[in-house]
Amino acid sequence: MNTLIEKTDVFVLQLFNEKLPQTFIYHNYKHTCRVVKSTKEIIENTEDLSEEEVTILLAAAWLHDTGYTVSCDNHEDHSIKIATNFLTSEKVSKNVLEGVVSCIEATRMSNIPKNKLDEILRDADASHLAKEYYSETSELLRQELILNGRKKYSVKEWLDANIELFTKNHHYYTPYAIKNWQPKKEENLLALLKEKKKQQKNFQKEQQKVTLKNDNPERSIQTLFRVTMRNHLKLSDIADTKANILLSVNAIIITVAVSNLGPKLDNPNNMHLLIPTLILLLFSVAAIIGAILSTRPNVTSGQFTKEQVLKREVNVLFFGNFHKMPYKEYKWAMEEIIHDKEYVYESLMKDLYLLGIVLDKKYKLLRITYTIFMAGIIISVFAFIFSFKFI
Repeated sequence: MNTLIEKTDVFVLQLFNEKLPQTFIYHNYKHTCRVVKSTKEIIENTEDLSEEEVTILLAAAWLHDTGYTVSCDNHEDHSIKIATNFLTSEKVSKNVLEGVVSCIEATRMSNIPKNKLDEILRDADASHLAKEYYSETSELLRQELILNGRKKYSVKEWLDANIELFTKNHHYYTPYAIKNWQPKKEENLLALLKEKKKQQKNFQKEQQKVTLKNDNPERSIQTLFRVTMRNHLKLSDIADTKANILLSVNAIIITVAVSNLGPKLDNPNNMHLLIPTLILLLFSVAAIIGAILSTRPNVTSGQFTKEQVLKREVNVLFFGNFHKMPYKEYKWAMEEIIHDKEYVYESLMKDLYLLGIVLDKKYKLLRITYTIFMAGIIISVFAFIFSFKFI
């Protein structure tokens, strides 16, 4: 009979290598070896088993999942057919053949084992539920179901399905499994329940975050003010940069004109250059003045009264309105704002509005200044051309 088991092992390995798709990452030769090992473990700790019964159990353990080489659906039926054909070719007795068929039938989750041999193989097939590597093998099974298009479980759904399996759909039958495997199975169930509780806590936290976000429109209001203020400040920086460019360019023009053309104007022969040079200098000076005006800060009083704060007539957030005030009065004014949410938003709106007015003034002056600069360059060039050709 040992020869039969060795032949069965070789037959199953060859069958899986030739016909089992690579998508079966759980129900494969490695899983079959685990079931055979668990079957031997129970056999060694079970009394009164005949040699024939041991042969039935080991042959059934090797052949019980061969049906996956044909189809996922009703694989037990296909396994029985493959086992029957193989064992018939090996000319086993009728009792062995019927015993193997009965054991394979017992691995169907919906069936109830009929005898001791059925119970042993049923427990061996589910031994992974009581192993330390249960979570790894369970994930392999989930991925196998997805890869073969049978069912796509999410992590949460798979956790719920496993808890239901542990608590409702599975129990061990043999005395050895009940005594030695049931405690570890209960530990794995406890780990699943803890993971379930952890998921529920995380879900509740996410729900609370979503609820707070939906119920707290102030986040969007604060974001609005923050983004708008940042955009205003960027525009102010751009305006100052443009003004600095004008100042630098026109300062260079004046320096070059004075240093190169100034000494030549003393010569009567170069008097025709006087008017173009004056035009260039005048427009450059005008452009410099415009650039300075666009960046020149306004001088404010730096003081406010309590009456102005109470009537909301002053913007305490702008430094120009408080830089001369004592700290105690400034602190009082800020507390008046902080304790009134409506006052806070009103102050921010006022700050944005006033900053917008300043930006409008800057950009208007810059536009005029750039126009003066452009006109000055054009007129000066034509003036120099005219002076060289017609005078």
